[in-house]
Amino acid sequence: MGRHSARPGAPRTGLPHASPPGTGPAHTGLPHAAPPDTGRAGAGAPPARAGRRPRRPPAPRWSPGWVLLGRRLATTRGALWRLLAWSAVEALPALLSGLLVSAAVDQGFLAGRPAVGLAWLTGFGAVTAVRAYAARAGFPYLAAVVEPLRDALVERVVRGALARPHADPAEVARLTEQVESARQLTATLLRTLRGVGVTLAASLAGLALLAPAVLPLVLLPLLAAGGLFARLLRPLVDRRRAVVLAEERLTAEAGRALHGLRDIQATGAQRRTAEALAGAAGDSAAASRALGRAAALRSLVVALGGRLPVVAVVAAAPWLLGDGGLSAGELLGVATYLLQQLDPAVRTLAGTVGGWLLDLTVVLDRLATSYPDPLPRPDATPTPDPEREGPASPTIRLTALRHAHGPHAAPVLAGLDLTTAPGEHLAVVGPSGTGKSTLAALLAGLLTPVGGEITVDGRHPHLLPDAERARLVALLPQEAYVFPGSVRANLRWPGPPATTVPTDSRLLDAAALLGAGALVTRLGGLDGVIADPGALSAGERQLLALVRTYLGAAPVVVLDEATSRLDAAAEERVERAFAARPGVLVVVAHRISSALRADRVLLLDGGRGTLARHGDLQVLSPLYRELVGHWLGSAGPRAAGPLAGHPS
Repeated sequence: MGRHSARPGAPRTGLPHASPPGTGPAHTGLPHAAPPDTGRAGAGAPPARAGRRPRRPPAPRWSPGWVLLGRRLATTRGALWRLLAWSAVEALPALLSGLLVSAAVDQGFLAGRPAVGLAWLTGFGAVTAVRAYAARAGFPYLAAVVEPLRDALVERVVRGALARPHADPAEVARLTEQVESARQLTATLLRTLRGVGVTLAASLAGLALLAPAVLPLVLLPLLAAGGLFARLLRPLVDRRRAVVLAEERLTAEAGRALHGLRDIQATGAQRRTAEALAGAAGDSAAASRALGRAAALRSLVVALGGRLPVVAVVAAAPWLLGDGGLSAGELLGVATYLLQQLDPAVRTLAGTVGGWLLDLTVVLDRLATSYPDPLPRPDATPTPDPEREGPASPTIRLTALRHAHGPHAAPVLAGLDLTTAPGEHLAVVGPSGTGKSTLAALLAGLLTPVGGEITVDGRHPHLLPDAERARLVALLPQEAYVFPGSVRANLRWPGPPATTVPTDSRLLDAAALLGAGALVTRLGGLDGVIADPGALSAGERQLLALVRTYLGAAPVVVLDEATSRLDAAAEERVERAFAARPGVLVVVAHRISSALRADRVLLLDGGRGTLARHGDLQVLSPLYRELVGHWLGSAGPRAAGPLAGHPS
């Protein structure tokens, strides 16, 4: 995605076609949605009654993005307070500028003592140097606020993607890029807002100390400008979002038209397609014009809050110098506050900050609503339940199960029937592409069957909430998830779906049982830190994930080639441990030995399934005999012994 800054030095928003704040659209990767209302009734919508504007639903007081941001910033209060403290030091020139200029004029230059005047101005230079030091000293605390925010947002996106593994990878990539946009925008806004806010407060305090009579001339326009600015923010956010949605629709319409150009020509649908594109383009243009009209009102904020106080003070200057009791130096000090502090702060607030606020709001709303219920943090620990002894042994029942990966695709599973026995160890085999991983995802509730029924313990897994589904079925795929952190945190993750907190001794016992004891020791024990999961081999990551799953509370465990990177001996050790664990074990077999150890084997082929014991299946299915021969040929003579002696 292209990156264009609004101006040199502006933060990258990760949104293409970005214009200066408030003047143009910004693409945020929002999902395709209907365009904003531009005055034309939508298709199928009833016409509005003449003379009456349709009622809008009340807008929420806070957008979900700002709720998310507020919660994250609340976790860094200490850094925020320190940042504010350095900002107060940074505001010294804004507080003292008018006072020092007034003293330099009245006590120095107008009194015929230029050295005194220069001394006061030298003091002004000294506080400016202090400001530069304070700005530098505050940056570490700014990083202490922003970097945890970035980490939390990245974790939110990744965990949401893991909870929905069939999410669009392009969408996840856009969201990840927008996390960086949110970080940059938040850092820029915090850095700018603290300067603007503290400057406004300091300049008003300086005015109150220097010339209290001027305050009404300054405060009334400033309060009016602040009210107008606050009133404009929500409409501006709504119009910026409307621009994004309209551009998304236009992009989608154009993409579909280009992709199906031959079909359009063949069916003579050129006119209808052109009308659809023209409508989408018109909606986008209307949304951009509405945003431009709303953004133009921000110039009124600058006029009210920055320019009107100056005009009012200039108009009242004769009275201020006479009955008002101000000296020439004090009036010049007032002008210093207004022209060097107040006016630039108002312009920055209404222009730059206002535009970045819109971008940040749209990005945060996107991140907050894309994955609203992320999985818990890796270091979260569940509530202990001493009454739970171990997982139960539910029954899995498939009835005429059908599934296809698209409305017009051939079914991967077509009429599959299966009922497991309590505590059964089931192996699933079949050629590549026959639906083994699809069946695993259906059992875990990550896919919704197209037809038929699938129940686990009498419940439909795809209809259960995430937490309840995780307590019922644990799916371990081939690519094991290990995150930076302690070994203990990795073995206990995700925590809340389980109902017991594994003690350290239980963690070590489980690791030893599954053959991961030496790995845990090499990593430094349970307190050892995994700084870079990529430094572990794929087999080591699988071992850690297997121990984690073994310790979980789910009574149904589905291993989708989760031992593929282990050698045959390590795989046997893991599968025997899981088979002895209370509950049902379903293994998508990677080696013939997995099928030999199972109670029954499900052979998938052509959407159908054949269920039998290993020896019986060799008699019933030529395909299974072929698969066994292939496995034996790949494994070498070592595999022939167990196969020959295995009971049928």
